[in-house]
Amino acid sequence: MVTVPEKLDPHEASGLPREADAVVIGTGPNGLVAANRLADAGWEVLLLEEQTEIGGSVRSDRDVHPDFVHDTFSAFYPMAAASPVMAGLGLAEHGLRWRHAPAVLGHPWPDGSWSILHRDLDVTAGLLDAESAGDGAAWRTLVRDWRRVGPGLLDALLSPMPPVRGALRTALALPRVGGLDFVRRLLTPARHVLDAPVRGHRFAGRSAPMLVQGNACHSDIGLDAAGSGFLGLLLSLLAQTVGFPVPEGGAGRLSAALHSRLAARGGRTVTGARVDRVVLDRGRAVGVVVDDTVVRARRAVVADVGAEQLFGRLLRPEDVPSEFLARLSAFRMDPATVKVDFALDRPVPWASAPPYAPGTVHIADSPTELGITGAQIAAGLIPDRPFLLVGQMTTSDPGRSPGGTESLWAYSHVPQRVTGDAAGQLTGDWDGGDSDRFAERMQARLESYAPGFSATVLARRVLGPPDLQRRNANLVGGAVGGGSASLDQQLVFRPTTGNGRASTPVQGLFLGSASAHPGGSVHGACGMNAARAALWQARFGGRRELSNGKRSRVPGN
Repeated sequence: MVTVPEKLDPHEASGLPREADAVVIGTGPNGLVAANRLADAGWEVLLLEEQTEIGGSVRSDRDVHPDFVHDTFSAFYPMAAASPVMAGLGLAEHGLRWRHAPAVLGHPWPDGSWSILHRDLDVTAGLLDAESAGDGAAWRTLVRDWRRVGPGLLDALLSPMPPVRGALRTALALPRVGGLDFVRRLLTPARHVLDAPVRGHRFAGRSAPMLVQGNACHSDIGLDAAGSGFLGLLLSLLAQTVGFPVPEGGAGRLSAALHSRLAARGGRTVTGARVDRVVLDRGRAVGVVVDDTVVRARRAVVADVGAEQLFGRLLRPEDVPSEFLARLSAFRMDPATVKVDFALDRPVPWASAPPYAPGTVHIADSPTELGITGAQIAAGLIPDRPFLLVGQMTTSDPGRSPGGTESLWAYSHVPQRVTGDAAGQLTGDWDGGDSDRFAERMQARLESYAPGFSATVLARRVLGPPDLQRRNANLVGGAVGGGSASLDQQLVFRPTTGNGRASTPVQGLFLGSASAHPGGSVHGACGMNAARAALWQARFGGRRELSNGKRSRVPGN
């Protein structure tokens, strides 16, 4: 039993209310979605944020150059555009406008040619056919199949376990898209996901496989591992159907729209409020401590924080069953990230102009190089020829910088735990200068595909792994996915075996971050699942099994 300390007087809290129905920790998209759902149910909601501004990893700023808007962390939002969670919030009424680049995705090749995925299916198919006759028709078939099965699959993916409704919709659609052959394709590693014929045609060109494999490299699943093919296809087919949209004016506009909606429903937000502890009373979460001040939660505490923070910092070891903590100790983070923001005085001087200007660009010489880079990271080596994910933000949203310029960023993955450098130069001392040195390596890659690139740079900002974590504590070690996306950490295994839901071993406490199912990306499902679980428990109650201090279960969410 943990008792609320009597010496702390909530009346004396600076800017903090005495209590609320729900306290939500963290104002990332999941925290904002959870707060909105609880406010919709008529709950009094208090949202607490450690940083001085809201948004978590969905923020923008003018710190690189005053005339340029840069997205501090994430930038493109296909999952937000496709998510039924986000669609149901009506964010257009609160100022959110999506913008799109002329083309969704581009991959330049060393010979100067480009592979392009365009939002217009006819354009994409035409470009694929121009490279290899029949590839366009095969791509059309993949897209047609996705339109049939994708909505149910997304519903299942974004729902709590077990996803009954989405699974049923998917099962009913499967016979129309090839049945088990379609399932097998989703389970195939990205390197081989397009090897099998599509209605009798094999992809013979290099573009479709490279675009899919590049999309698979957005996560940490190896190209030869099961699950990578699904992710590559998911992002590629979302690119074709909803695009890779960006919020007009910067990523922060998405957070602002979520916050505006919450405020309109009476939700309150306090920034600069670091939660030090979740307070328990007889095994139930009853509030939080902020700067030696207790804020009581009458109904629930929702934590949009990493699992390692919630169970390792905000709760004491004796508050959580030892078996749960033992299983959680095996939870792995995704790789670290180095992100470089550029303010350019002109568009990127690509060696040859793409046929359509893409918002997102992948930089890698070949599929073989993609595999080598992934293997290096898995072995703890800093890549010598890093794969770059590049965002041309003014191309996507012209208001991001003055006319004739470009707001650009590039990021690359590096190991969480560095054992060496494939180029023999760096040690992984990111705060000791290696972030800048690796940024030079990244910029050299851009220069090789865009001669004269460095001469266009007006200003540059480097955010190494420690910088990212300092700006958002959820980005542990610079990991942007909230934990590895490998199959052993998905579905009922996230964040640990037998979970797959937002409930925790502590009654009244819910995990609503990317550490919970369904994991990373900006879709809002983690927050929505947590809010629904809290509403269910408040309505129907839950039976706690704490008699031996080793087990706890809160059913019905």
